[in-house]
Amino acid sequence: MTIRRQRICIGACLLAACALAVCTFKSCGGPGLPPLGADDVVVAFGDSLTEGVGATREESYPVVLAELIGRRVVNAGISGELSRQGLARLPRVLDEHKPTVVIICFGGNDFLRGEPEDRVAERVGKMVELAQARDIGVVLIGVPKPGLLLSAAPCYETIAAHYGMPYEGDALAEIMSTRSLKSDRVHPNAAGYRKLAEAIARLLRKTGAVD
Repeated sequence: MTIRRQRICIGACLLAACALAVCTFKSCGGPGLPPLGADDVVVAFGDSLTEGVGATREESYPVVLAELIGRRVVNAGISGELSRQGLARLPRVLDEHKPTVVIICFGGNDFLRGEPEDRVAERVGKMVELAQARDIGVVLIGVPKPGLLLSAAPCYETIAAHYGMPYEGDALAEIMSTRSLKSDRVHPNAAGYRKLAEAIARLLRKTGAVD
């Protein structure tokens, strides 16, 4: 094989690997999760997007998700919380609820305050490590940074790939780009939270956590 053909072959392999990585961590659900038994607990951990600001508590995504997957989902969201505060709170939440899976959705308040993305990524990564050290499955939700064209901050997909976990990177950006799904500039309404819950439920089915 000539050097030129070797380079073409290597380039094709790299492109295929990149495509596989995107499929694995963005649209194909990522690594599997342990099947959730009837009594297993899921903790939804985050800030106002988890708490459900902009809708009633019963319309928050954790409550809707519980209905969709038939499992107990604890709403552990606190409005206004920053990632450094969430990192400090997480061990207590895990000790209290002893979940099989935790869904992490953090960073929105940090971005609104101009916090550097790398600092947010470091803290979210430490949250993942805390959960994985206890053999708890982790699902990561990508949060968009403020801007005209919304998309999840790139750090989330990097974190998901690094720690090998399922990742939902599109739902929040789509919701926050659709006026009819928002209650205000930064929060979904009831329809938006349902859309987020549906996206997470699909992801959990792809990973094998629920049927």
